[in-house]
Amino acid sequence: MKLLRRKEGPSLDSRLAALLEAAELAEGRLPEEAVSGARTVAERAGVRRTLSIDHTVAALAGATGSGKSSLYNALAGADLAAVGVVRPTTSAAQAALWDGEGSGPLLDWLDIPQRHPATSASDLSGLVLLDLPDHDSIQVSHRLEVDRLVQLVDLLVWVVDPQKYADAALHDRYLRPLAAHRGVMLVVLNQVDRLPESAVGRCVQDLRRLLDEDGLAGVPVLAVSARTGAGLAQLRALLNDRVAERRSWSTRLAADITTAAARLGAPEEAPAGQAMDRTLTAALCEAAGVPLIVEAVAKGHRHRAVVATGWPVTRWIRKLRPDPLRRLRIGAMAPVGRPVGQLPAGGASAGSPGAPAGSSGEAPGPSGQGPGAEVVGRTSVPAASAVQRVRVETAIRDVGEAAAADLPGPWAAAVRQAARSRSQELADAVDRVVATTSAGATRRPKWWRAVNFLQWLVFAAMLAGALWLGGLFGMDYLRLPQPPLPTVGVVPWPTVLLVGGALAGVLIAWLSRLAAWAGGRRRARRTARALRTAVGRVGDDLVLAPVRAELDRYARFTEALTRARA
Repeated sequence: MKLLRRKEGPSLDSRLAALLEAAELAEGRLPEEAVSGARTVAERAGVRRTLSIDHTVAALAGATGSGKSSLYNALAGADLAAVGVVRPTTSAAQAALWDGEGSGPLLDWLDIPQRHPATSASDLSGLVLLDLPDHDSIQVSHRLEVDRLVQLVDLLVWVVDPQKYADAALHDRYLRPLAAHRGVMLVVLNQVDRLPESAVGRCVQDLRRLLDEDGLAGVPVLAVSARTGAGLAQLRALLNDRVAERRSWSTRLAADITTAAARLGAPEEAPAGQAMDRTLTAALCEAAGVPLIVEAVAKGHRHRAVVATGWPVTRWIRKLRPDPLRRLRIGAMAPVGRPVGQLPAGGASAGSPGAPAGSSGEAPGPSGQGPGAEVVGRTSVPAASAVQRVRVETAIRDVGEAAAADLPGPWAAAVRQAARSRSQELADAVDRVVATTSAGATRRPKWWRAVNFLQWLVFAAMLAGALWLGGLFGMDYLRLPQPPLPTVGVVPWPTVLLVGGALAGVLIAWLSRLAAWAGGRRRARRTARALRTAVGRVGDDLVLAPVRAELDRYARFTEALTRARA
C-alpha cells in the first residue's frame, strides 16, 4: 500500500502544482470561472490526499424511481434507506460502511452525518457506499446535494432504469461533462426484472451506444435487479476489485485535474520570438524629432568650430548667430533635473500630476556630467505632428498584432494590451534620452583648443606687425631718425608679421572650417546612431519588454498546462 502511494504521489503532486501554476498564470487572462475552478480542484485534491486512502467512497446516483435506494439496501444487506416508488424519498446522503474504522474525517469532509455499518459479506472491506438524493428531484436542495457530492466522491455508480436510461438531463448534465472520469465510473441498469429476458441485451446494447456517444467508451455497464438479486454478484465483484486496488481516489483526482486543465484551454506551442520591430524605432525617432536634431548637431558643430577656431578678427560675427542646438535647448542645460516630454500628445511630464508610474526614472547623464545626471528644463524640439503620433500608435499596434497572431483569443488580447500598457510613458522617456544622448554632441574636440591657441598666436604676430609699422609711421611723421629695420629678403619684418599673420589666420580659419564640416558630418552620424539606439531601447523597455513578458507568461502557462494534463 505505502509503496503504491509513493509511486503515484509524486506524479499527482507534480500535476497539482502544474495546475496551480497554470491557474496563477491565467489570472486576468482567462474566464474567472475556469481559473477559480482549477484552484478549487487543487484545493480539493490537497484535502482528499490527507484523508484516508484505505477507504473508497462510492456513490449511487440516479433519477427518481431508478431504484438506487433498493440497490443500496441490497448491497448493504439491510434496509438502511427508505424506498419509494414515485416521489423521492432520499433527502440527504447516507453512508454504509464496510470496516469503516478511520473513515470519520473523510465522511466529515464529505459532510455525511448518517453512517451505518454494512451487514453484508466483508469482501468489500474499505468501501464507503453513499446513497444520494435523486438528481432530478423536485427539491432544489436535493439536486444541489447531488451536484456537490458528485464532485467529491472517489467512484461514481450511475443507476438507471429501462424507462429513463436515455434521459437527456442525465446525459447532458452529468455523463457527458464527466467523460474524463470514465476510469472511476460504473453504470448499472437496474430493474431488468421488469424486462423480457430477450429485451435485456438490446437495452444494455442501446445504453452502451449512448455512453459511447457521451465519450464514456469502456465504462462498465451491468444489468442488475435489486429486487431479485440478478447481477448483484457481478456488481459486488466489480466494486470489490475497485476497492481492493485502492486507486480510485487518485484516479478521480487525476481526472479532476485533467478536466480543470481542459477548461483552462488546450496547450499550444508558444509562438517563436519575433524581430520586433524596426518600424517602432523609426516612428519614435521621427516623432521625437531625431532628424531635426541630427541636422542641428552637424550645423551646431560647424557653428561652434567657427567660434572656437575662426579668425579672431571676424569670429565675433559668428557669435551673433544662434547655436542650432541651443535653440533646441540641447546640450546647454545643466545636470540634476529632468526633461519634460514633447513626443505624442497626451504624455504627462515625469513627476507632474497625472504622470504615468515609472516615468521619472533617471537617465544616463551626458559625458562630463556624471552618471545618473539628467537635464533641466524642456527641450525645444517641435512637438510631434498628428501624423507622427498616428505612426507611433500604428507601430505599437502592429507590434502587438504581430506578437499575438498565433495566440488563442484571451492571450492575444493580453499581448495587445501589454504592447499598449506603458505607451503613455513614451513621451517623457524618449524626450529624456534624446536630451541626454544629444548632450554629448556639444563636446569640444581637443584640436579646437590647439587651433585657437595658434590663431591667437598669429593674431598676436599680426598685431605686433601692425604696432611695429604704426611706430615706424609715427617716427617718420615726427621726422625722427629711423631705427635699423630687419627684413625678410626685401620685405620688412613688420610687414611680414602683419600680412603673414592675417593670411595665416584666414588660412587656418578656412582649413578649420573644412575640418569642422567633415567633423560635423561624422558627429551627426554618431549622434544619429546613438539616438536610434537610445530611442530603440526606450521602445524595447516600454513596448517590446511587456510583450515579451506576456509571451513568456503564455509559454510558461502552456508548459504548466501540458504537465497538468499529462
